[in-house]
Amino acid sequence: MSQKNVQFTVAAHVAAVLGYHYGEDVTSAKLAGSVNAEPTFVRRSIAKLVKAGIVSATRGKNGACTLARAPEDISLLDIYRASEAPAAFAIHSYDVQPVCPISDHIKDSMGVVLDDAQAGFEARLAARSLAELVADIQQRDQA
Repeated sequence: MSQKNVQFTVAAHVAAVLGYHYGEDVTSAKLAGSVNAEPTFVRRSIAKLVKAGIVSATRGKNGACTLARAPEDISLLDIYRASEAPAAFAIHSYDVQPVCPISDHIKDSMGVVLDDAQAGFEARLAARSLAELVADIQQRDQA
C-alpha cells in the first residue's frame, strides 16, 4: 500500500498564495483556508518555509506572513527542499531472500535508477520559479 505525502504541495500552495499576494501580509488563517487543511499542519509548513528563508512571519494576534524574496528568486526546488518532503520514490524494506538473485540485488539496482529519477525531478523543479507557478495559476483563473 502506498502512502501519499503532501508536504511539498502544501508548501507550494502556501508559497503560491504569498506569491499571488506578493508584498502584502497574509494571515496563517487565510493560508489554512486556502489550503483547506488543518491550521496546525499549515503552520508547520510555514515554519519550514521561514526556516529556509523563503517566508517571513510575525507571530501573535496580528501575525502574518509574506515572501522573504521575490517570487522570481524562489525555485520550486527551494520550496521542495524546505518542505522536507521525502524523496519521490523509495525502495521497499522487505527482507532480502538470498536464494533469489532478484531479491538479493534489486535494492542496489533500483537505488541507482531511483537516484537518477530523483536528480531529474529536482532538476526540473530547479528550472521553475514560484513566479512561473503563480503566473500559470493566474492564467488558469482568467480562462
